[in-house]
Amino acid sequence: MKPPPEVLAYYERFAEETRLQSGASRLELERTKEILSRVLPKPPARVVDVGGAAGVYSTWLAAQGYDVQLVDASQRLIDEARKQNAALEKPIASLTVGDARSLPQPDTSAAAVLVMGPLYHLTSADDRHTALREAFRVLAASGVVAVAAVSRYASALDGLTRKLTLDPAFVQIRDRDLIDGQHRNDSSHPLYFTTAYFHRPEDLHAELERAGFEEVRVVGVEGPGWMLSDFEARWEDEALRKDILETARALESERSVLGVSAHLLGIGRKLV
Repeated sequence: MKPPPEVLAYYERFAEETRLQSGASRLELERTKEILSRVLPKPPARVVDVGGAAGVYSTWLAAQGYDVQLVDASQRLIDEARKQNAALEKPIASLTVGDARSLPQPDTSAAAVLVMGPLYHLTSADDRHTALREAFRVLAASGVVAVAAVSRYASALDGLTRKLTLDPAFVQIRDRDLIDGQHRNDSSHPLYFTTAYFHRPEDLHAELERAGFEEVRVVGVEGPGWMLSDFEARWEDEALRKDILETARALESERSVLGVSAHLLGIGRKLV
């Protein structure tokens, strides 16, 4: 099984390995690390990072002493991860090209599974369920899953912030996102992402429960800070950066504004 060819092509040409190092993506990175630090078991627990790209989270976890197994569908990103891994004092334990719907890990072999991207490139509910059930299979009892999703409203808010709605092609994309979450970039514009599914918070919660996870909760990652037109300047100011992070933290579980975050993180536990 492979993702759609346009998705693989997107990650062949798009520098995903450096995305989280610039712009408002730095807020996504900081907040995701913060949330994961709260819910993951202590090292040296085994963590499977599914869809971990070139290993941004894998290297961070390996440095803390976790036994990390990285799986990604992109050969290019796995090759990039291998290059970086060779220089690490505490390297990632394994790096594998694979699909979230059919993981190479054995049953009940991990204390935590991260699904940090595949779910929003699996556009059918059946495929997403298969991927979540694979995470469930790989987890040991009491294991934790953390699943990233793109908010249903991300295109609308991003378009407003960056004036993308001046382009009729983007407006068509945004309108379909709002109707059914099925994101399609028929324009091939590099800023408009690629084939994906954008979740409503309550739907992500339901998908995790349907896959068998318990103690499920969905949190907003960035809060409203990612939409600030002067984000870069604020982020470089220590006091203003603290304010952005504290606001995201304060609103992360408020159901009425969860969808304002560009990204959602679903957390669940395997209790059987």
